[in-house]
Amino acid sequence: MSTDIGIDLGTSSIIAYVKGKGIVLREPSVVSVDKTKNEIIAYGKEAKRMIGKTPKHIQTIMPLSEGVISDFTLATKMLKHFIKKACSNRFIQPRIMICVPSQISEVERRAVIDASLQSGAKRVYLIEEPVAAAIGAGVDISKPSGNLIIDIGGGTTDIAVISIGNSVVNTTIKVAGDKFDEAIIKYIKKKYKTIIGKNEAEELKKKIGSVYPKDEDETAMIFGSDIDSGLPNSIEIKSSELIRILLPEVMKIIDALKFVLEKTPPELVEDISEKGIYVTGGGSLIYGLDKVIENNTGIKVMVAQDAVSCVAIGTGKALENINKFDAQRRKAN
Repeated sequence: MSTDIGIDLGTSSIIAYVKGKGIVLREPSVVSVDKTKNEIIAYGKEAKRMIGKTPKHIQTIMPLSEGVISDFTLATKMLKHFIKKACSNRFIQPRIMICVPSQISEVERRAVIDASLQSGAKRVYLIEEPVAAAIGAGVDISKPSGNLIIDIGGGTTDIAVISIGNSVVNTTIKVAGDKFDEAIIKYIKKKYKTIIGKNEAEELKKKIGSVYPKDEDETAMIFGSDIDSGLPNSIEIKSSELIRILLPEVMKIIDALKFVLEKTPPELVEDISEKGIYVTGGGSLIYGLDKVIENNTGIKVMVAQDAVSCVAIGTGKALENINKFDAQRRKAN
């Protein structure tokens, strides 16, 4: 007996889609390891809660970095754990389709395949993230017409022009949600002499993150440690401050977008101008991102309805209809 699972194996989170059930799993791509025993003691949400709160012999590790596997052993164990969790029957060997950045190397592709097979998959297929994102967003990519997708994940942003189910022009840049968090951490350390953790930066980004002025400036309290005294410290941050921090990172994404548009055949650019640009991924939810892209390109922008889950949904749907895709290009074993 087998089942089909579509997996968005992201730097920050792993999301699984099962045929007939929809999204069945959404967990941080994090594990906690007891170095004295050399074993994993927590996965996902439980492991993420441990970040910055454990003794030295327990390390919290993200086995993926900038969209690719950085620790093969831990990534394999994490995948195995979550695949079992996603399958209602632990004896099932699932067919799995996993999304990957559009410009990873063959070695990196092989690592994803091998990790999936060692995790118990019966068969493994790969699909490019922007293609999966487009399918998950409900975009019809089967016709000879240009569709421009920007998928802003945790470790990478993938930008692609897709026609007849394939990328015509694409690029992957290592600017995404994690870089936004890092920029916030650096800013608060420099201006307020306060150290905050990644989880705190991420929460602040979600609460009041913005790259475009709001009608009313929002504020949020954030807690950290004073650099000089080491004592707990609380500061109030305004959304207008975050614009100055996050906008330079978003402009790097826009530069990459312009590069893709310059390389795109005129006929497909015309299609894109008529249809607009589709934006997916958790990073797309920052307030004003769509407005900034529109102002810099003159093309309307649509943020997907379920932006965070688009890639996983599209990956699962692609696997359901695998025969409609180029099997030779996507078949991984």
